[in-house]
Amino acid sequence: MVFDAHRHLGVLPAHPFYGGPPVRPDVTARGTVKQLLADLDAEGTERALVLPNYGVPDPAIAFSFNELVIEAAQTDDRIRAGLWVSPRPEDERRTAHALALAGEDGVRALKLSFLLGGRVTDPACRPQLDRIFDEAERLGLVVHVHTSPGAASDIDEVGRLVDWYADRVPVHLVHFGGGMSGHIKLIGSRFFDWIAAGKRVYTDLSWAIGFAPYWLAREIEHRGIGHDRVLFASDQPWGDFAGEHARMSAAVGDGELGERVFTGTFAALYD
Repeated sequence: MVFDAHRHLGVLPAHPFYGGPPVRPDVTARGTVKQLLADLDAEGTERALVLPNYGVPDPAIAFSFNELVIEAAQTDDRIRAGLWVSPRPEDERRTAHALALAGEDGVRALKLSFLLGGRVTDPACRPQLDRIFDEAERLGLVVHVHTSPGAASDIDEVGRLVDWYADRVPVHLVHFGGGMSGHIKLIGSRFFDWIAAGKRVYTDLSWAIGFAPYWLAREIEHRGIGHDRVLFASDQPWGDFAGEHARMSAAVGDGELGERVFTGTFAALYD
């Protein structure tokens, strides 16, 4: 069985990324629950955490998909929903509405990404961050956070959320740092230091550079901790299910670590 801890639902409009013509790079994006379920059937995916699609620099679009992911979770028991929230003061009203939906059946996570603005260390964002994590603690939800190298999504920034909040709220670091510098910082010490300190930190290796899953699996075996903190994720439509599955299968094998990565940790965290 395969449980997917991170995939998206919703079709984005074309956008002129990086000064080019309007394009829609997320070519496998799904806009309906029926299409999503067909994908799960074709893959053999038995559980999935489904999040609003995002990427176009307009937070309103990501927020608009919250009701769709709730619909998906309430349509099929294989699906758990994560709701888009934002620490930006400009998004306070939308985030309040999202948090009001967070108690709906099937909601298991709140999704943060600084790709659309805001910064962990910006004092203006701290009140909303406190509110988001307070609600996650009250409702027993996971906070799902994008990571990628540099700027506001770098692990040096996003890791502060683990320091500040992961004593009381599970924090799922998406993409395991998202690149060379993040992988080395996390596998070299920081990920394991957090676990040893009692932080409730989790991760997936979608987008990871090829060496990272193998090194992480070896360090887990060597250190004897972390085997229950790593989840498989496809990041569809931005990732590729078949490719991510093959890479993680090769790295973690089909023993105890593989079972936890592909099913067990998802069941413990999101079911």
